[in-house]
Parts: sequence; C-alpha cells; structure tokens
Amino acid sequence: MTIRKETALIYCENQFSLADGKTAAGLVRHSERYTIVGVIDSSRAGKDAGEELGQEKNGIPIFANLNEALINLSEVPNCYIYGKAPLDAFISPAERFLILEAMEKGMDIINGLHQFFSEDQEFTQMAAQNNIQIKDIRKPPQLQDLHVFTGQLSKINVPVIAILGTDCACGKMTTAIELNKSLKTLGIKSVLVATGQTGLMQGAMYGISIDALISQFVIGEIEHSIIQAFDNERPDIILVEGQSAVSHPAFMSSLGILKGSMPDGIILQHPPARKFRCDFPHLPMPTVESEIKLIEAISQAKVMAIALSHENLADEEILTIIEDYERQFQLPTMDVLKHGCQKIIQALGDHFPNLNQIIKQKTLAKMPVLGMR
Repeated sequence: MTIRKETALIYCENQFSLADGKTAAGLVRHSERYTIVGVIDSSRAGKDAGEELGQEKNGIPIFANLNEALINLSEVPNCYIYGKAPLDAFISPAERFLILEAMEKGMDIINGLHQFFSEDQEFTQMAAQNNIQIKDIRKPPQLQDLHVFTGQLSKINVPVIAILGTDCACGKMTTAIELNKSLKTLGIKSVLVATGQTGLMQGAMYGISIDALISQFVIGEIEHSIIQAFDNERPDIILVEGQSAVSHPAFMSSLGILKGSMPDGIILQHPPARKFRCDFPHLPMPTVESEIKLIEAISQAKVMAIALSHENLADEEILTIIEDYERQFQLPTMDVLKHGCQKIIQALGDHFPNLNQIIKQKTLAKMPVLGMR
C-alpha cells in the first residue's frame, strides 16, 4: 500500500545549500515522508533547489518569503518545516512570527530544533485555534520509556555499518541515504537507523535524535533502535547514521554511536576542501589519517571506505583526490552523489562473505563496477 506523502514548505532563510541548512538540503534530496513543494530563502529566491545543491533541476522553487510561496503554490502545503540546524538555542522574533503565520494558514509545524515548540504557550494556543499539530522531532521519549545499554547487540548476525565523518554537516546522512537506496535497488534488505532530526524527518522508521537525550541513555537508545530494526525487519545489513566527528571537541555524538552500535565496519565521510570545522572557524579540520587512527583506537571495527563531499571542488579535483586517497590509504574512495555507491557495495561484499553471497544472488554483476584506481 502506498502511503500518501504530506506536502511541505521548508523555511531555510539565508542558509540553503550552506552547512546550517543541512536539514533543508537533506529533505530536498530525499524524503519518504514529505513531498517538498518549496523552500523559503530570500537570498536564493527564484532559483531551483536542486540546482542550488549542485544537482539537476528538480522543480522545487525557492521563494523569498512565506507570502510569495503561498501566492505561487497551487494550494497551502500541509506542513511548514523549520529547515535550519543552527547552534543558536532559540529562534528569532521574525522566525517566530512566520511560524505563527504558517499556523494561521492551517499548516502543521515540523520542528527539528532543541527549542520545543510544543512547550511554548503562544504556539500551542495558536495550534489549538487553527486545529493544527506541532511535531518536535528532537523531543525525547519520557524517562520511563528510555533504554540503557544491555549488550543484546551480540545477537545480531548481519553487518552493522556506521557512517562517520571528520566534521558536522559533511555528507554523512547523504551517503547513508544513497547507500541505503542503492542496496535496496539491488534487492538487498537494508535498514537505516537515524540518529538525528534530518534522518527522522526524511522518514527513517528506526532511530532517535541522540543529541537531545540525557547522556546516560544515548548508547542504550542507539542499541535499542538497532535491535528493533533487526527484530522487526530481519535485514541483510543495518546502516547507522553518524553525527559530528569522533575528534570534534564540541560534540560527543560519534562516541555514543560507536559504543551503541558496535559496528562491524565504518565508512568515513570527509570534505577535502574544508579548512576549518563547520561553525568553528578557529578549529582546523582533522586529517583523514588522524580520524581513522582515532576511530580504530576506540572501535574494534575498521574504516573500510572513504566517501567524499565535493563542496568547493571541481569535478577534476575530486577525481585527483580520489586517486591520491586510494593510493595513500588503500581504501575505496568515492563521492556518492557524483559516482554512485558501487565501490562501497563492492567493499561490503569483500568484507562480509555472507552478504557477498546475497549480493551475488541479487545480480551485482549487472552493475558497473568501479575498481581501485
């Protein structure tokens, strides 16, 4: 049975295609839950959202403001999504006004911030008056419904692969989504466990936004989500979305993911042209080599492939970097948005014999294979 998607307008003022607009970008690229009908960003008004992300036109227009969007769309969207992921704790007065206006127009509010709109009296009153819903994606379960680590991961007999990175907003979710889709296209039963608000908004059936949890429950909730996915889906492989970076001094998320998923393999995402960490211009980026050493010192799993973000790089530069990395690290390297996921899938088959048998049965041979350069 096909589930009807809700239509959605994404607010991403001054941030679309930038690091703090990663939620909006993720939803424009992929969403199983929403049909995105437009993006609000006055700095890019009149442009196509797909082209602004460096892809082909996708017919999703960018509007200057809410009024322009509602005038040009054929009907009022079902949802208004706050599509920015800033470090700031609270929205601005101007953004607050727009959310109230969207409620008056009858749009449900989808919020991925740590500021929970459902606990705001003005918002809840407006929601009640207009018979709309407020959904706080990051809001954690009640205390009695949270889980601590149990060790039940030992019963999982399929590969668990974590997609980690060298920084925030560097493409981990994109690589996870693209790999998940590619595996499913082959007929492989792959399940993606989300660990942040964007993945949950995109429609991941399993996972939780771990950065909103009390630290005691982070590892247990990741484990619980993986076990749920395994018990309910009986998949061939489980992918776990990464957050931030193990080496990042400001965030602990990746450590929780490594402990809570106990992965069998790791894919490392890296933006080669980035000089400083996202939102931290005084913190230089780590090297791929240092991040691999740190990950493998903490986890029993090995990094088995490198995925690149092509931000601020020409196509020729990406190809040169791929050659250099494959020669230096002896690991398959690719930009999944430019070159697909064949190298990762081949690496998965090489590392996990049981999965390799399934891949062969599902006619991997029909796919073009990109080998080491």
